[in-house]
Amino acid sequence: MIRSMYSGVSGMQGFQTKLDVIGNNIANVNTIGFKAGRVMFKDIMSQTVAGITRPEEGEIGGVNSKQIGLGVTVGSIGTVHTPGSAMTTNVATDLRIDGDGFFAVIANADQEVPYLTRAGNFTLDAARQLVTADGYFVLAEGGEPIVLPEEVTAFTIGQDGTINAVYQDGTSEPTEFRIGLVMVDNPNGLEKIGGNMYRPTGNSNLEDIEVVGANDPEAGTGAIIAGQLEMSNVDLTGEFTEMIIAQRGFQANSRIITTSDEVLQEVVNLKR
Repeated sequence: MIRSMYSGVSGMQGFQTKLDVIGNNIANVNTIGFKAGRVMFKDIMSQTVAGITRPEEGEIGGVNSKQIGLGVTVGSIGTVHTPGSAMTTNVATDLRIDGDGFFAVIANADQEVPYLTRAGNFTLDAARQLVTADGYFVLAEGGEPIVLPEEVTAFTIGQDGTINAVYQDGTSEPTEFRIGLVMVDNPNGLEKIGGNMYRPTGNSNLEDIEVVGANDPEAGTGAIIAGQLEMSNVDLTGEFTEMIIAQRGFQANSRIITTSDEVLQEVVNLKR
């Protein structure tokens, strides 16, 4: 009776967490490069009220143990790193990764470990540096910030990340810069820090972060598509379905608490 009440409480807490994650997913349905989260549950350790009995051939049969579950808890809150849909903008500095990998960005020159992002809405600042919307430097292959010379009047970016410059005299040639990407062994191990960015952790990469080139078969990085952005991978149909399931689960667990309370009330009233 008391166990059922606490099991109901654990269920309500779990579904509340699930609703929190669903709400965040729906809020970011139009966020560039956003990856949806999902909640996985696991049962709490069961209470054993009677142990097993080993069978003895011809003398006694085996008896199974008796266990009562104690509720549910959140097993994990992971991130679904499936690709989002492409949005065509025709802006030269808007980039989308077609495949695996993350853009590497840093806040300043003293930052040793770069932040990672799938949001490619970049721009050139007044110093002709390629930066994010928040002013973070976009890194080239090798880990250096990208700065275009003054004589460059226009440029294009190839699928391998190479920046092809057009100069004042009308000539065109590749620059020394190539948009860098970072491969992550375990993307679920990345830490979300806001602003469409992730921070590498000890469980995302066992080795040092290396900024490599795009569209590299050896590294496994995807191609870079200029003039497009990767949108959120949130599926509204699935999110609303999960919301209904979470709501009904919350209601069912609240009914467990109500029923347990009614039983307790009957026990208290036995003496009347």
